[in-house]
Amino acid sequence: MIYLDYNATTPIDPEVAEAMLPFLYENFGNPSSSHKLGIIAKGYIETARKQVATLLNASLDEIIFTSGGSESNNTVLKGVAHTYKNKGNHIITSQIEHPSIINPCKYLEKLGYEVSYVKVDKMGLVDPLEIEGLIKDKTIVVSIMHSNNETGTIQPIELIAEICKRHGVLLHTDASQSLGKEPIDVKKLDVDFLTIAGHKLYAPKGIGALYIRKGISIEPLIHGAGHENGRRAGTENIILEVGLGKACEIARNNLGNNSLKKNTDYFYKRLIEMFGDIIHLNGHPEKRLTNTLNVSFIGYNGYEILDNLEDVFASTGSACHAGLTTISPVLSAMGAKEDVGRGAIRFSLGKYTTIEEIDIVMENLKSIIK
Repeated sequence: MIYLDYNATTPIDPEVAEAMLPFLYENFGNPSSSHKLGIIAKGYIETARKQVATLLNASLDEIIFTSGGSESNNTVLKGVAHTYKNKGNHIITSQIEHPSIINPCKYLEKLGYEVSYVKVDKMGLVDPLEIEGLIKDKTIVVSIMHSNNETGTIQPIELIAEICKRHGVLLHTDASQSLGKEPIDVKKLDVDFLTIAGHKLYAPKGIGALYIRKGISIEPLIHGAGHENGRRAGTENIILEVGLGKACEIARNNLGNNSLKKNTDYFYKRLIEMFGDIIHLNGHPEKRLTNTLNVSFIGYNGYEILDNLEDVFASTGSACHAGLTTISPVLSAMGAKEDVGRGAIRFSLGKYTTIEEIDIVMENLKSIIK
């Protein structure tokens, strides 16, 4: 098996799994309990919170644990919409956001909120000036992903932050795909909210986190007891939170490692050498996640290519239903032509990907594409 779909999900790092094991059998106390087992559990949760905060250059009280990226995104959009409804009802996002942003926006539109969907250029970049042109007195939040899950294109969040601060508008960025691949510093980005998804980071599924800048308070998505300082109810899942903390610690220690970029560059170079002009890169050639290679095999069907790549796991930029192929909304928003979008495949590499595996994939592609 050759796994090249790390943007979809990552395997759990063995060190992360090892860190979680004691909480399956021994340290099972409720962190809200005042006895010794509860106090011990609470201490481990705060250690995990510190590991997450350190990776982001945030304060401990700016991190809340969630069930994943979708909950974090929903918390921000719905929380801001409710809390700031007296200020306005206008939200700005982009056309290429993850469904956990697009669909809450669609939901809020049903409740009377106005949403502006910013276009992207052919490389998948938003124009900060277009965002500024859409801001009005009743704009309450801008939500632009840090990097795109399909193309890897990295957005100019710092420039967007300058605009939002100038106009007194909150800024959220979904950094689910970026964390662990790119340095993420919330102070440098100057965002008000930032989303983390554990399973993109070699932590388990079902765990995530949300950065909320100190001084900002929004209505919780989940109401109940006063967990997470009243910001997210529910007994803490210490097993998964410890796993996310360990994954963030490992990611911070490995940020200087450029092997991912070397392998991705090698893969792209081999594709160009072998297939020449039928290869088209989707996304920005430089402002792109180091592990993400979204390429189109022009004149071919990406779905069919993958179907013939035995024991190779990657994603297509199109969907095939009843023999009909539709290109992804992201590539469509980028203005991709039909033959380009139809032939798209996203190869997303990870820390376990080897040059030998890439060479095997290349030989298999050579036998498929004549």
